[in-house]
Amino acid sequence: MEKISFSRPDEEPVEFYVLEQTRLGGINYLLVTDKEEGDAEALILKDLSSDDAVEGIYEIVSDDQELNAVAAIFEDILEDVDLVSNDSEE
Repeated sequence: MEKISFSRPDEEPVEFYVLEQTRLGGINYLLVTDKEEGDAEALILKDLSSDDAVEGIYEIVSDDQELNAVAAIFEDILEDVDLVSNDSEE
């Protein structure tokens, strides 16, 4: 499993494992997790960088409609993965 590092100016880098990637509507998305195995927190990241950029620029997908659409694609690709939002817990 590929491990990538994300950093912000003046902050320590954060590393994630890439579970899968997909493209929807001309935009690349990554499904990442903080642990290589077992139950872990997962994030869907949206690539905001230009096609000719040397380094990628990513943001966490927060729009519910976009998140649900991309999560459904990742669930289809990874049949053994169930993506559940913590926001839906009451």
